Amino acid sequence: MSAMTLRFRTSEAFWARSLRGILGSPKAAVALVVCLLLLVIAVIGPSLAPQNPYDLAAIDFFDARLPPLSESMTGGTYWLGTDGQGRDMLSAMIYGLRTSMGVGLFSGIVALAVGTALGLAAAYFGGRIDTLVMRLVDLMLGFPTILVALMLLAFLGQGVWKVVLALVIVQWAQFARAVRAAALVERGKEYVEAATSLGLSKTRILFGHMLPNCLPPIIVIGTLQVANAISAEATLSFLGIGLPITEPSLGLLIANGYQTLLSGQYWISVYPGLLLLVLVFSINIVGDRLREVLNPRLAER
Repeated sequence: MSAMTLRFRTSEAFWARSLRGILGSPKAAVALVVCLLLLVIAVIGPSLAPQNPYDLAAIDFFDARLPPLSESMTGGTYWLGTDGQGRDMLSAMIYGLRTSMGVGLFSGIVALAVGTALGLAAAYFGGRIDTLVMRLVDLMLGFPTILVALMLLAFLGQGVWKVVLALVIVQWAQFARAVRAAALVERGKEYVEAATSLGLSKTRILFGHMLPNCLPPIIVIGTLQVANAISAEATLSFLGIGLPITEPSLGLLIANGYQTLLSGQYWISVYPGLLLLVLVFSINIVGDRLREVLNPRLAER
């Protein structure tokens, strides 16, 4: 059996065990279904939304602030009401979900790649590289995440890619620290020494041999960091420093209705807030279950 076939079967068994562990908990299984359903809605959102809430030609200002189940001037039904600009709240939430999940997933993936590469390099090479990487990690983790993101966006300005960049900068340190700790354990094992003695390249040793054995902490932290990124983006957009007002976002939708919340027009803020809560809560439940499944001590407990 070749080494590639063995690694493939090991990876397949790892993912199968993780999936069985999630489905073994009713709460985690429901949370996983909710996450997948929201992901599908976000992907095919434009085809599901009754209107494009950011197309001025599709908005009627006479329909502004209509309560849920109201009839529009053209004869349609606003199932979740409208906001102050006359946009259909259901459509706005679908578009906002698409943007929020996109920012969270993309920033989490990029931060995972950067942090994993730096953590593996620090553990394998040691010396000055390890010292430099860990001092940067200590510096990043020494400040609150939202504070660093606020400072970065105050310098960078508003925009989707600027928010992604800010979230990557504040997230990579979590991955680097966890991967370094796991890689230090793997570095002293016999298979790494054997690969080194065979003359394999450092890149192949790091990413072909050590990385697969460091997957459990990476997956758990990655899942939880996606939820944190979605929450951070919503917070930044709510404060008016994240996405511009022309971009759909759950945080912006919550901010749009905040001023009218106490006047009885609750649906403008409450419905996007509930959707954000369900999304983040479901991802966190899946992440916590993965941590229990992939950590033998927690699984025994």
